[in-house]
Amino acid sequence: MAKLLDGARARALDLRLIVGVLLVAVSAVGVYTIVTAADRSVNVYAARDTLLPGDRITADDLVLTAVRDDDTAQRYLGALPDDGAVVVRTVSAGELVPTSALGDPAGLRLTSVVVTVDGQLGAAIGPGAVVDLWAAVAEDGDRIPTPDVIVPGAVVVRLLASESIVAGRQTTAVEVLVPRDRTARLLEALANGDAMSVVAADLPMGG
Repeated sequence: MAKLLDGARARALDLRLIVGVLLVAVSAVGVYTIVTAADRSVNVYAARDTLLPGDRITADDLVLTAVRDDDTAQRYLGALPDDGAVVVRTVSAGELVPTSALGDPAGLRLTSVVVTVDGQLGAAIGPGAVVDLWAAVAEDGDRIPTPDVIVPGAVVVRLLASESIVAGRQTTAVEVLVPRDRTARLLEALANGDAMSVVAADLPMGG
């Protein structure tokens, strides 16, 4: 009788052990499935350095970055055409490259112009910055001219040199991309010696 009881206890213990192992296995599979589903990702491209309108980019200009595989990921560049692509708006260094930022170079109507301004540029102004170009018509006498925006939304390509002193004035040279339909007005202002200013556009306001 004792032997029968011992055998029954052993079988019950084995059954509990098997059930416990099965529960652990099922739990592990469930956790793995949930984690795997939540961690689905795809690779999209980010800009290695700031990309400017008109730049033809290749894989060397980009860095693959893993992002969550959802509808948002479809907005970014996941595969680069064999012949590269052309940027039609500024993409900052480290920014994911939106497919909307790429296009046909024939649609770009921008001209590169070098502008020299008095004084220093704002700290926010550097390659890729969107700026407004202001001009004040040169006048004689004590009257202070009123500046006007002559080129809104220009894009800074580069700062050509550090600040220098010209004719007793501190000046800074900057290369900008301007729409072709604004080029004549800008060149006229430069030829007339109008006072030029470069002002960062759409700066966020502090809260």
